[in-house]
Amino acid sequence: MPLLRFDLIEGRSEEALKKLLDSAHHSMVEAFQVPESDRYQIVHQHPQHELIIEDTGLGFKRSKDLVIISIVSKKRTVKQKEALYSLLAQKLESECDISPQDLIVSITENNDSDWSFGLGEAQFLTGSL
Repeated sequence: MPLLRFDLIEGRSEEALKKLLDSAHHSMVEAFQVPESDRYQIVHQHPQHELIIEDTGLGFKRSKDLVIISIVSKKRTVKQKEALYSLLAQKLESECDISPQDLIVSITENNDSDWSFGLGEAQFLTGSL
């Protein structure tokens, strides 16, 4: 159920994108215990001049490999969120060669009534999910 939006600088190959999306999904499955088939991912690629992402005073060196992941999800524990941040950084570095300094994650929480997966119904509320 979490909806992941990836904002990237354009230029990655289809294979690199698949690896990135797979790594992120496996991190979600492990950290948030979502079912393997619970996968909602959207990729937006931008020209480099359209993403101005600085270091917030932390001294990070951002590169063209920058990945911004915006997640919409029902409420998760702090422990789950910290596990997700850590897993994403580890997996993207080991499986995609993306530096942890090039990863930004933001989670927005919502409730069961905020989701419809189709048919004009709120499946969490109707008991379908």
